[in-house]
Amino acid sequence: MPAEPAPISDHPGAAEEGVPRRLITAEVLIVLGLSLGQSGVYAIVRLLEKLSRGPLAGQTTTLNPVLDERPYFDLTYQLLGIVFALVPVALVLLLLSGRPTSAVHRLGLTFDRPVRTIAFGVGLAAIVGVGTLGVYAGGRALGITTALVPAALDDYWWTIPVLVLSALRHAVLEEVIVVGYLFVRLRQLGWSTPVIIVASSVLRGSYHLYQGFGPFIGNVLMGLLFAFFYTRTRRVLPLVIAHALIDITGFVGFALLGPAIGIGG
Repeated sequence: MPAEPAPISDHPGAAEEGVPRRLITAEVLIVLGLSLGQSGVYAIVRLLEKLSRGPLAGQTTTLNPVLDERPYFDLTYQLLGIVFALVPVALVLLLLSGRPTSAVHRLGLTFDRPVRTIAFGVGLAAIVGVGTLGVYAGGRALGITTALVPAALDDYWWTIPVLVLSALRHAVLEEVIVVGYLFVRLRQLGWSTPVIIVASSVLRGSYHLYQGFGPFIGNVLMGLLFAFFYTRTRRVLPLVIAHALIDITGFVGFALLGPAIGIGG
């Protein structure tokens, strides 16, 4: 696919006008500390805790667990978790706004090419989805991945909508910060494109370590693909769509089909 020209301010070494590099560095560290960098640290600790208990093959990691035994308090906690998880995204958009190009346009979050955008998203989701299944199966066979339960919510009228919102939360949070935001800021700090791609991919893998080493490897590979795609298109929205489709398929598919085949529920 043809590359689209990057905004002038995203060229290597082009820091924001009047803003010292040390402040941009501090900003990046604070944003990551409030979001996925913090998740990466916790994931490492959780992995060490699991390793201290015994082999990963005999352990289970539950995504989207029940947060309260009472349905409407559970729903409240689920929705609050989704809303507050997106606050760093709002912060990032605010930090990147006020320039000649809006943050939404700067990161390629616009829907001005809907057919092409959706097609890219679906294509990336298909590639990553197949690869994810392979990496998970391999990780389980090697004993380096815990058993994953993508959804453990009880069966209520709001279960599927909450799982969809949870998937969208992960997609927006990760792609906007780990790809769009980091590419802008790290290029302004003079990092080369290959180094940014690797750094973004390793960060993506780090906050999945609590699931085992297999998901770490799988998400690093996913990160390499997504980051390379971004360098060619400068568009985050196809990545958000792809990520959302992958998670919705996993979360909702498990919730609907798990009990039918004797797992989950």
